[in-house]
Amino acid sequence: MGIEKVLEEAREAVKKTIPSNIEVTDIDFEGPVIVIYTKNLEEFSNNNDLVRQLAQNLRRRVAIRPDPATLASPESAEEKIRKIIPEEAKITNIYFEDDTGEVTIEAISPGLVIGKHGAILNEIKKEIGWAAKVVRAPPIPSKTVSDIRSYLRKVQDERKEFLRKVGKRLMRQRLNEETWLRVTALGGYREVGRSASLLTTRESKVLIDCGVAVSADENGSTPYLSAPELMPLESLDAVVITHAHLDHCGLVPVLFKYGYEGPVYCTPPTRDLMSLLQLDYIKVAVGEGKKAPYESSHIRDVVMHCIPLKYGETTDISPDVRLTLQNAGHILGSSIAHFHVGDGLYNIAFSGDMKFEKSWLFNAAVNKFPRLETLVIESTYGGYHDMQPSRQEAANQLKEVARATLQRGGKMLMPVFAVGRSQEVMLVLEEMMRNHYIPKVPIYLDGMIFEATAIHTAYPEYLNSQLRTQIFQMGENPFLSDVFKRVDSPDMRERISHDPESCIVLATSGMMNGGPVMEYFKSWCDNPLNTLVFAGYQADGTMGRKIQKGWSDLTINDRGKQLTLHMKMDIETVDGFSGHSDRRQLVNYVSTLEPRPERIIICHGEEYKCAELASTLYKKFGIETRAPMNLETIRLK
Repeated sequence: MGIEKVLEEAREAVKKTIPSNIEVTDIDFEGPVIVIYTKNLEEFSNNNDLVRQLAQNLRRRVAIRPDPATLASPESAEEKIRKIIPEEAKITNIYFEDDTGEVTIEAISPGLVIGKHGAILNEIKKEIGWAAKVVRAPPIPSKTVSDIRSYLRKVQDERKEFLRKVGKRLMRQRLNEETWLRVTALGGYREVGRSASLLTTRESKVLIDCGVAVSADENGSTPYLSAPELMPLESLDAVVITHAHLDHCGLVPVLFKYGYEGPVYCTPPTRDLMSLLQLDYIKVAVGEGKKAPYESSHIRDVVMHCIPLKYGETTDISPDVRLTLQNAGHILGSSIAHFHVGDGLYNIAFSGDMKFEKSWLFNAAVNKFPRLETLVIESTYGGYHDMQPSRQEAANQLKEVARATLQRGGKMLMPVFAVGRSQEVMLVLEEMMRNHYIPKVPIYLDGMIFEATAIHTAYPEYLNSQLRTQIFQMGENPFLSDVFKRVDSPDMRERISHDPESCIVLATSGMMNGGPVMEYFKSWCDNPLNTLVFAGYQADGTMGRKIQKGWSDLTINDRGKQLTLHMKMDIETVDGFSGHSDRRQLVNYVSTLEPRPERIIICHGEEYKCAELASTLYKKFGIETRAPMNLETIRLK
């Protein structure tokens, strides 16, 4: 069925559904959404059942937008907004989203923007025509979030054209042939790193994740993007990114470099964090004298082609595939990607990286789905002996390590991933100092940690309810504590490295493969009073794993020269901070999964861990399990 035919049917359905007093001025496609433009936006706002009924009749997502002719220009609208809202509200930002007809007003005191019984907000809507949305200003401004919003405004015309093309592709004529479904392993199977999977149906091709193995050599660092199943890249209907870590999203810009022009689906925080980490990936490559696989222009391409989805929001991504993202509990915005294929033909979910335990930041991974025939699940800690302490046990261990180090006058260095582990460690250390469990010393944040934390504060709805309550209702934001100091220059880093006073440093990279953490390590590694604390996974071949194995003499590349370091630091590993489920949690996840799948495919783990988890799940639940190798294809239907 062509797009014109679909639009014609949509117009008929809208005409039959809405009351005659509502004027509809246009109906169009924007990506997977049918957009209805109207001069009577308030009528829709006051009648949620009407929008729900339209979505049911059209069997698609529906968005109601104000007719562009009724909207004041952004410049004029902003001027009126600032006149109407009292100064005490402390507006921090106003940004217009042309593709949705919404204006978002950020303020320190959002209640003063809304007014008594919504009076001020109603006045704003009446004056400017835009649908006004009020949010509390993030306590830490994020340059990344601000830059992305500015860029999307700059390319609004190109984006509108892109979304219309996506809509046309979604409406293409379906084939009347045998139905089938298969998944191809393109990276991250029987290994950790370069995650990529291809979901193929008679109608569609969907790529799930496109990562890079940062610690691997060139031959094993990228997914099998030249596999015939994937070629040409233009044949892909969609790319779905489960979360922002580079081993899952690091090579998405390469797809655009080599011809892909389609949509990228992920949550809004994943889009922002992904951009931050990809830009840093280029910076690190250049700093190490290597050629980066893409340029910043390709990252901008990814942003322009992103279609963000909130948790629980279902959307068509091809003529026969619907996608829903659910919380995976791993990092901010991390998702389990659930695909509904065909008209009830099959359902498959990809876990991405997941944590089936409530953490200091996030709720536990979602384990209930409408239907589920196959689960693709990670196995980073799926081995027989991979049992981790609870979050509370990890906090207690960190408390003892920090107390001992600081009391003897030493310094504590923690290599951390900028996203996820950093913020959890920050929360725990801040609470310990506030409650006087450990001495109060400066906690220095080096690398991208501060900016990543700012992005966390921009998306409070993705944090767990307890943390949201603490920040917004109790007025206690642990991220704003005065114990945290941002390292903002090489000179400051140099001063901290040689300061005799005790302190704690959280620095990237998390596996010690370069980054600012190595500057502190060089200065502190030969002093037994100091402690190196690992709180995250250390992959084979990384500097972090070598240190964990007990290597005492380490050779590093220091500004083009080979430097040998002699390890005398105390070394500690605090496992309970991992964003991955341990073996017990993985088994519990499958045990409590609703519904129980017919088949489980194991990925994202060292070869023996994939095999051990597959064996356990088969013996315990009688479910067919597979641990495929890269380039294997499994037919599911």
